[in-house]
Amino acid sequence: MAVRDFMTKNLITVAPQDPIFDAVDLMKEHDIHRLPVLKNDQLVGLITEGTIQAAMPSSATSLSIHETNFLLNKTTVQDVMVKKVATIAPDALLEEAISLMRAKKIGVLPVVKDEQLQGIITNNDIFDAFLKITGYNSGGTRVTIQITKDHKGILATIAQTLADADFSISTLVVDRQTDKTIIEAQIDSQATEQISQILNDAGYTVISCVLTNA
Repeated sequence: MAVRDFMTKNLITVAPQDPIFDAVDLMKEHDIHRLPVLKNDQLVGLITEGTIQAAMPSSATSLSIHETNFLLNKTTVQDVMVKKVATIAPDALLEEAISLMRAKKIGVLPVVKDEQLQGIITNNDIFDAFLKITGYNSGGTRVTIQITKDHKGILATIAQTLADADFSISTLVVDRQTDKTIIEAQIDSQATEQISQILNDAGYTVISCVLTNA
């Protein structure tokens, strides 16, 4: 479950030299709250509703509306954009993106490869990802596994273990909210004994391995 599989790829962007009014218009037109700033296709910053609001003159100033508009018309995106932006690679795991966003307390994470912007991960993308991950198909085998030694990338490890045995996984979900780490998988196969044996041989404790209704 790599970031590239869930990121938003069709992006609205602005250039550093664009007036901030252009950024405001784009945000309103597309109902978004932030815009990546690109220069020569490279990410150089991020402009948000918050940074734009901070650039607006205070109501306590004595500037007239004409003077205010004159100053804002001269203000460009690069004058108010956030320049130090956390990013993540498209091949990184989705759980890494979630951890980074929570640690930084941010709602958007640009996806960058070789300094080129590939997409962004937002809170909405993560929500959609969980809907997709937890949407069990009707057929196959549902497996519940207990993990004694949890580690980063555990889902990818289990997925690879089953893929090496030619099993296809439709969903794979980890629950770390309890005192134990439990993983549930939906596998497009009815070979319950073989699946259970493969996971046991790999060092996992299979709690249940049952066929779901076709």
